[in-house]
Amino acid sequence: MPEAYDPKDVSKDAIAPTGAGGAMDLAMSEAETLEKTPGGPLGTGPQEKARSLWTDAWQQLRRNPVFIISSLLIFFLVLISIWPQLIASGDPNSCQLADAHQSSGPGHPFGTDAQGCDVYTRTVYGARASISVGICATLGVAILGSIMGGLAGFFGGWWDGLLSRLADVFFAIPVVLGGLVFLSVVVSSTIWPVVGFMILLGWPQISRIARGAVITAKQNDYVQAARALGASNTRMLLRHVTPNAVAPVIVVATIALGTYIALEATLSYLGVGLRPPTVSWGIDISNASNYIRNYPHELLWPAGALSITVLAFIMLGDAVRDALDPKLR
Repeated sequence: MPEAYDPKDVSKDAIAPTGAGGAMDLAMSEAETLEKTPGGPLGTGPQEKARSLWTDAWQQLRRNPVFIISSLLIFFLVLISIWPQLIASGDPNSCQLADAHQSSGPGHPFGTDAQGCDVYTRTVYGARASISVGICATLGVAILGSIMGGLAGFFGGWWDGLLSRLADVFFAIPVVLGGLVFLSVVVSSTIWPVVGFMILLGWPQISRIARGAVITAKQNDYVQAARALGASNTRMLLRHVTPNAVAPVIVVATIALGTYIALEATLSYLGVGLRPPTVSWGIDISNASNYIRNYPHELLWPAGALSITVLAFIMLGDAVRDALDPKLR
């Protein structure tokens, strides 16, 4: 006689479905089980969104000691450039010739320069002009270069050729020589002539980076699909191309910021950059270079502050590049 069915029997053979209908029921049951699982299939969670490039980059930057150290250092430099009174209470232009060329001592922790000015106070206040020039020049170069390069890469044709040849013209101008010629005819003690000169000669580099990134991005399938659906050029450029082409521009601009700070110091050292009464590391290095043998401390502190600042921005740029470039992961 056939064995009677026991409802308590929950063995695999007892519940195994047979036929096409049973297989479909089993598949639906497994799907329902996965949906009810808190972790979801493969432990990703049913409601978890796909991680973007920026999310992955931020997760990597948070674990990168180079990024943490450089960010803290840059935060401190920006803070003292905005409020130098936090760590320096004196006046950088208050000088006493009777105190000239003094070494470190009470009231003058870094000594004094040839004019009797406190080197410590001038070093702290020098961060304001140098960092302001670097940030303003970087923003201007990134905006102008991204617009020019983005339009050239997206539209192509004669527009691409015109902007590329224009960029080649500015590429052919030596930076230091161009600064000597351009800034020597400008009489101003503000930072804006120096910033304008850096933007004028700096945008072609960002333009080429942006052009290549836009050309690569516009060939992706989602851009072609948007074009097939009738999206306008403005919508494709702003919604689909630009967000996926901005990462290389950010990397290059971050590294270039330190370069612009060093360029400002170079032009100020040559006497065509910032001018007194503006306090700048380049001006102090230029004034102290005549006394380097007898009074090296006058050159050491502003040069050291300049080197640390440039190094911090370069380290930050390297960390951002490693995080945003999938090939380097």
